Amino acid sequence: MGKWTRRAFITTGVLTGGAVVIGVAIRPGNRANKVKGMMAGAGETMVNIWLKIAADNTVTVVVPHAEMGQGVHTTLPMMLADEMDADWTKVRMMEAPGTTEYANYALGKGFILGEKDFPAFLIDTVDGLFLTVTKNMGLQITGGSASVRFTGMLAMRVAGAAAKAVLLQAAADEWKVPLEELVTKDSYISHKASNRSEPFATFAAKAAELSQPAKPQLKTSKEFTIMGTSPARFDIPEKVDGTAIFGIDVALPGMKYAAIKAAPVFGAKLKSVDASMIKDMPGVQKVVQLENAVAVIADGYWLAKTALDKLTIEFEKTGNETVQQADIYAKYLVDLKAAETNGKEKKDVKQGNVENALEEAAQLVEADYKVPYLAHATMEPMNCTAHVVGEKCELWVGSQNPLGFAKSVAKALDFDAENVMVHNQYLGGGFGRRSFDDVALQAARIAKEVDYPVKLIWSREEDTRQDFYREANISRFKAALDGNGQITAWKNQFLFKHDPVEAPHIPYDVVNQLIQYSESETHVPWGYWRSVDSSMHAFFTESFMDELAHTAKKDPYEYRREQLSKAPRFLKVLDLAVEKANWGTTLPPNWGRGISLHQSFGTIVAQVVEIEIIDDALKVHRVVCAADPGFAFHPDGFEAQMESGIVYGLTAALYGEITIENGAVVQSNFHDYQMVRMNESPKIETYIIQSDNWPGGGGEPSTPGIAPALSNAIFDATGQRIRELPIKNHKLQANQKILG
Repeated sequence: MGKWTRRAFITTGVLTGGAVVIGVAIRPGNRANKVKGMMAGAGETMVNIWLKIAADNTVTVVVPHAEMGQGVHTTLPMMLADEMDADWTKVRMMEAPGTTEYANYALGKGFILGEKDFPAFLIDTVDGLFLTVTKNMGLQITGGSASVRFTGMLAMRVAGAAAKAVLLQAAADEWKVPLEELVTKDSYISHKASNRSEPFATFAAKAAELSQPAKPQLKTSKEFTIMGTSPARFDIPEKVDGTAIFGIDVALPGMKYAAIKAAPVFGAKLKSVDASMIKDMPGVQKVVQLENAVAVIADGYWLAKTALDKLTIEFEKTGNETVQQADIYAKYLVDLKAAETNGKEKKDVKQGNVENALEEAAQLVEADYKVPYLAHATMEPMNCTAHVVGEKCELWVGSQNPLGFAKSVAKALDFDAENVMVHNQYLGGGFGRRSFDDVALQAARIAKEVDYPVKLIWSREEDTRQDFYREANISRFKAALDGNGQITAWKNQFLFKHDPVEAPHIPYDVVNQLIQYSESETHVPWGYWRSVDSSMHAFFTESFMDELAHTAKKDPYEYRREQLSKAPRFLKVLDLAVEKANWGTTLPPNWGRGISLHQSFGTIVAQVVEIEIIDDALKVHRVVCAADPGFAFHPDGFEAQMESGIVYGLTAALYGEITIENGAVVQSNFHDYQMVRMNESPKIETYIIQSDNWPGGGGEPSTPGIAPALSNAIFDATGQRIRELPIKNHKLQANQKILG
């Protein structure tokens, strides 16, 4: 999958000068007729591409996102159903297929243009432009905390309101009554004066023929009846009773299993394979050689893995076989200094005159921070089932971008794109990992060698050592304080810049700022990791803010508060977290509190962490989280995502570390790449501010703040400043361990 950035859209033509053309050719219009053959069953009418109405008045919402525990298969239907005035008890959901008509133009539009508004006569053209480009890119991604804030706001709500508009018009035409005399409620249309009332289904066929408004009237939050409530999620019952099908659960007639081993040093090619040891092994079907990997197909997975382990495999040398983790960090420092010396650093934020302010400082504070590579470690290992018959390929996989997978597999096999079908399944964790198509490409290439379906399953070792990693990074700070301890200059240098763009930015009122970055070559593959750049920068900036507060001899909360006079939303979130955490009250001996404040993906999150240190043991007791997501459409789901992100980030802060030795990843499984267990999880309290701003994300924004709040709490308890993660590598008073 190509990287879905603003630059990618620009280079494909969306934002270039000649691309915005007002005309009907590029307008998508109502594409319901294009998909009704595959989406609508007997007695069902596609009113628009995002919903269908059945004869029994059931409304089915088509969701162009994968479900990986974030609840999007419920929240997006809520947004559409509320605008439509549908009866929630009769609303159903189906995931959109991986076909080009369901390329997610709303996500592309939101990612590039955000909440930018357009006149009604331009909206169809703008949507058409983004549909064209997202089709070409194969964009049907679930990630970037974008499902609700972009697809929900720009597609689901609009589709629901537009459907209501044409249903009302169809009823007015049928009954020959004024449109304004009709009302909708619980999937019925009523006309009080004539005492008539009919279900939506009565008018669905006629409504589907009418022209739908591109900019229908949307409800205000005060008018919501479903949005802002927390109905039971569609995906929970089958996950509880065990009937839910994840990618790894797929079973097809005649299916065989494959295990795989790729080159341990990234970028190496396969040189030779000696399979003589398994040539007579019962149940082993075939050895398949790929460009950088070897797979064994067998009657069962464990048999395939056992046979794979008996092979003698040799990979070509790349020149990276001697690279050590220390070498990577050393190169980072050299490249940072060289970029600064040569003036080749790229400016992220530049305002005021930082150098003058630094020279005039009453106090200078400097600090360097470091974070390691991180793997995704999804609970469901990577897997994909593929069946190739002639020039057609079917895939069963849990994917964050099924349309993108179909497109890349078609290219790899030299098939027509329409001949590759992805059957998307539940995802047993994604966190960005399942947006990469490597396992699907492997499965398709393996299956092409045989005439039966093949389920490829990665071992946990392969999963850990063949990831796309959150990069290791270094961030350097220098700040100037005046005689009152106020920040007069903020200078920050770091490596690499991905998404979100605001990750290294600070909300604090500092007149003189210089935030810049540079690049450094590494052979370790990079990938989207939950909250992406914010997973690092919140630790960097909020740890440094604590250092400045300590230098200024001020309370960390009060110090942040003083710098937020121009950021009232941030201040409100910070105050709420502090209030709920009882900040300032006396803690028992050996306890500490830490605080953090960070915005990512449009959601502002403040966290307060309480810890205890006894001798050589660290216990995280409590996390108080306050968040302003603009509007939480499913509050229970949003709260669950805050908890999930905190636990994920806590795992990384305490334990997360991928290291490189002789060019390859050292860690292999949960024994040396630990996870936070249930008995280690702290009490988590979440408080939501429904501010009615444009909605932010829910899946990622709580992950960044836990590491700095935790490390700041350690400083509060011990006076020891944590500038390098993970915490397991630090001795807190004595040999550290994590208490259960």
